[in-house]
Amino acid sequence: MKITYYGHSALLVESPEAKVIFDPFLSGNPGSGIAPEKIRVDAVLLTHGHSDHLGDAVEIAKNNDCPIFAVYELAEYCRIKGAKVKHMNIGGKLNFSGFTVKYTPAFHSSSIQEGDYWIYLGQPGGILLTLEGKTLFHAGDTALFGDMRLIGERNAIDVAALPIGDVLTMGPDDALLAASWLRAAKVIPVHYNTFPVIEQDGAEFCNRLKQEGITGFPLKAGESVEI
Repeated sequence: MKITYYGHSALLVESPEAKVIFDPFLSGNPGSGIAPEKIRVDAVLLTHGHSDHLGDAVEIAKNNDCPIFAVYELAEYCRIKGAKVKHMNIGGKLNFSGFTVKYTPAFHSSSIQEGDYWIYLGQPGGILLTLEGKTLFHAGDTALFGDMRLIGERNAIDVAALPIGDVLTMGPDDALLAASWLRAAKVIPVHYNTFPVIEQDGAEFCNRLKQEGITGFPLKAGESVEI
């Protein structure tokens, strides 16, 4: 499993079997380092509907003639915008074209603004992606919550992508505990340094992980790691 980080919470995950992208906030993020039209994938996976996660999902899905996986209300929103979708919900699992997607809870919110109105886009979620015998857990935007222990007990997580930005999600202290509860041997910090309000030191967070026996990867946009 090769994982490439494109800033904020966007991860491109690939193997010989399939290629998917999580939360492709690319054109709206000057730090992503890639344009959405250059993305070639078999699916788009969305944790929730905020604009810094929905991002370029519809455009990428249309360009690649591939589906967007999302919780039901968000999937319907994307379908109305012209994308193929896979409707899912919290706790559900789906096997598709060489990989498996399962949605877990996340404690956050999910909506998008159009004009003067906010559209509710269902519950936010985390995503367990299993590909080529490896499992990546993308926690999405979330607070720390006790059932992360259960997620770790019931799933052999090879690598976890955890938000550390604080203010809008859990911060480094809670993410450190989350990594332990998830039993993740490897962690990629996400959702930080995109905006001033979520500035954090990813390298320092990974140093703290190391003290707990966990390997952290403070990736910069465009950098990859193989699991």
